[in-house]
Amino acid sequence: MLFLLILAIISTLAAALLTGLIRHYALANRVLDIPNQRSSHSTPTPRGGGLAIVLVFLFASLYLYSKQYLNTAWFLALNSTLPVALIGFYDDHRPVAARWRFLTHVLAAAIALYFLKDGIHWTLMPMPLDIMVDRTLINPGWFGFFPGIVFLVWFLNLFNFMDGTDGLAASEAVFVSSSLAVYLHFFDPLLCKLAIVLASASLGFLLWNWPKAKIFMGDVGSGFLGLLLGILILMAAQQSPVLLYCGLILFGVFVVDASYTLAVRFCNGQKWYAAHCSHTYQHAARQYGHFRVLMASWAINLLWLLPISLLVYKHPAYALYGLLAAYLPLLFLARRFKAGRTEIKN
Repeated sequence: MLFLLILAIISTLAAALLTGLIRHYALANRVLDIPNQRSSHSTPTPRGGGLAIVLVFLFASLYLYSKQYLNTAWFLALNSTLPVALIGFYDDHRPVAARWRFLTHVLAAAIALYFLKDGIHWTLMPMPLDIMVDRTLINPGWFGFFPGIVFLVWFLNLFNFMDGTDGLAASEAVFVSSSLAVYLHFFDPLLCKLAIVLASASLGFLLWNWPKAKIFMGDVGSGFLGLLLGILILMAAQQSPVLLYCGLILFGVFVVDASYTLAVRFCNGQKWYAAHCSHTYQHAARQYGHFRVLMASWAINLLWLLPISLLVYKHPAYALYGLLAAYLPLLFLARRFKAGRTEIKN
């Protein structure tokens, strides 16, 4: 326990220090997020601070690998996030065509799944009447490989979509990874350590990103975090299949907002792939401000999603029911704030 505490403190301080250095670099080199009609902020703000999270986590994984705590397959799976971070870092400096970003995302997800193929299970927990499929193995075959890629690429883009207001994405990373760390403490000490490092590094960055943000995460951090959290959830599911559902429940705010918004834009004939500012959290931030939206997100996570994930963890047979119960109120909120629409009529 003492080691975990020391690990958390070191990771937090290192990320906070690195974020400060990156902010200095961004200001000196004018790596700034300039406000436009889609922005939730009004002043030019440095971006790319998520690089601090990337560096702290990758250094920690390298240290664990050098000490032979982390096997080669998992080490390579975790480092499949590096190409995503690199193209995100470049994109923070100058725009990269969407097709090249997407190709990199798919390639990184495929690499991660290749190295995880011998152990990860894509699972549907049985319901009381045993009418659900028990489990489908993610393996090198295309049947299992394709849904795994979709899962990881979608998680990656959740953070890109949802990183649009102060503190939201970093807070989500802290919440999901720290919650996973608690669950993993009972199954796999190594994965628990990795989750703690990620939570602590995200916290170190959050100290700079808290409203009013002094630096933004940028694509270097958002893409990296989304893919890495998806990988950690799949790794956790290897230890206990119910943790796949727990991870999806913990991620509810991001999953529902991004999915509902995209679905509405697609059904309304909008260019769903184009940049926009019509997510639930963006509509809410314009009405109530960044800080209140951030506090509401923390309240939903701690008072709603976390308790449901604990119930599912203790009663795996009701995992699907728990997932539906967690998402339904979030769907109501998305509808209430007219997510997916570019204008709100009062």
